[in-house]
Amino acid sequence: MPTMRPALPQGLLDGFRTEPVPASDETLVICTSAELAPLCARLVEAGGELATMTGLDLRPSDGTFAVEFVFGLASAARFIRVRSPLPAEHPAYDAVTTLVPAAQWYEREAKDLLGIEPLGHPDPRRLVLHESYPNAYHPLRKDVDAAVHPPMASRHFDYFEVHGEGVYEMGVGPIHAGVIEPGHFRFSNVGDLILYLDARLFYTHRGVEKLVETKTFEEAAFIVERTCGACTVSHATSFATAVERLTQTSVPPRAEWLRTLLLELERLYNHVGDIGNICAGTGFHAGTMRGAALKEQLQALNETLTGHRFMMGTVAPGGLRYDVEGAALRDAVTTLRTFATQFEAYMDLILDNSSFVRRIDGPGRLDALTARALGATGVAARASGVARDYRVDHPHLLYPDLAVKQQGGIAGDVGARFRLRAEEVRETLRLVGEILAGMPGGAISARLAQAAPWASALGYTESPRGANVHWVMADAGGQVYRVRIRSASFANWPVVPRAVAGNVVPDFPLINKSFELCYACCDR
Repeated sequence: MPTMRPALPQGLLDGFRTEPVPASDETLVICTSAELAPLCARLVEAGGELATMTGLDLRPSDGTFAVEFVFGLASAARFIRVRSPLPAEHPAYDAVTTLVPAAQWYEREAKDLLGIEPLGHPDPRRLVLHESYPNAYHPLRKDVDAAVHPPMASRHFDYFEVHGEGVYEMGVGPIHAGVIEPGHFRFSNVGDLILYLDARLFYTHRGVEKLVETKTFEEAAFIVERTCGACTVSHATSFATAVERLTQTSVPPRAEWLRTLLLELERLYNHVGDIGNICAGTGFHAGTMRGAALKEQLQALNETLTGHRFMMGTVAPGGLRYDVEGAALRDAVTTLRTFATQFEAYMDLILDNSSFVRRIDGPGRLDALTARALGATGVAARASGVARDYRVDHPHLLYPDLAVKQQGGIAGDVGARFRLRAEEVRETLRLVGEILAGMPGGAISARLAQAAPWASALGYTESPRGANVHWVMADAGGQVYRVRIRSASFANWPVVPRAVAGNVVPDFPLINKSFELCYACCDR
């Protein structure tokens, strides 16, 4: 019997044309560029959360460009997709950011990669393509050959500057001490007090979304899952789910159970590693090393189950590429039972250290209003009192039956994010126990059906860092036309400077580690 979904708020989409889409929990609305920003603002007022935004070069299909903003309405357990066609000669529209601040990075990225202009955007600087790229170079346009390198120039990047007596600037990066990804952070300080942080990322752009164009869904999956090493299963499952919804393919029950298991195991080792990294940010090396040892145990379990420490190559469109042996699943029960005991001892070690607790409580405060306005997701949102969790808000895989207990906090500081991860570790251990106890047998994959030309759909999962949302469109031949990968890190990076302001410089590494965001999957 089909699941009854709550109705949308009355009159929310009155007067707008809708078009059919393959997925039953998605509504595609078509509007003019003049109607776009007001409609997006109306959806936010109705409780909508900006899930993703994509720019589209649809000239091979209908001769236009387009932008599409996707909003998740948890109250109705559905997504509203708002698409606005734009003329091919000069694709431009009134910036949505002026009414929906969470759209700021999305619109700048679409301008860089597709040349779609958000008129009146409060920050017109480049985001993805740094200043060395030519002004007219927009690599996601269909007439741009990815194999041809554009001529490079040397131009100055304009940072935001804070002026006043005693204010000085301090640059950190993009090359850092340690084996970490590149990012340039320019602080405006008075003494050690941080007045403003301008974060400059996107030094590792790989063109993933361009690489997958014209490939089959199966071929594209190998590339997409490598968007991020730490969230491999989440990205692979989000992409596979989008393809399955696009092609209206049903996945076998065992594949859904195993996908849910792998997603929770990915959350488990990431959270444990992040707890250890927060210890590193305070100089509490006993906590750092013990966290690394526990994370190693979990990644060894991943390798036993899937043959890969990051579980790459397991999830595929239609289900899984291979099964997980029953003996390995039974052994996992014992391994995780032992781990649970060790984890509680680890938490006692950390939280019994009063100097560590004093160090994490207070710095890096992110208030709920800012988290909600800028579109924070995952731990970053929940620790600030914003209840966002796609396992609950947009139930998928086994999560409706598992009754996930959504964790939360209100302080919004480093300590809140630390404690939230610890609680989520305990909840994940409970969920994994239920999954392992009820694992069904049967097939692990289904043959993909043919995608309708120019059809599109969403796929999503709640990764360790928050919601990863993939937007996929098929071309006229049923292969990949456009993929838009919205990682949780892409949504969360804009809130980090807000959490840093008002703190002292030595707190920045600790605050940054408490968010523990990726650079690569933000950049792609």
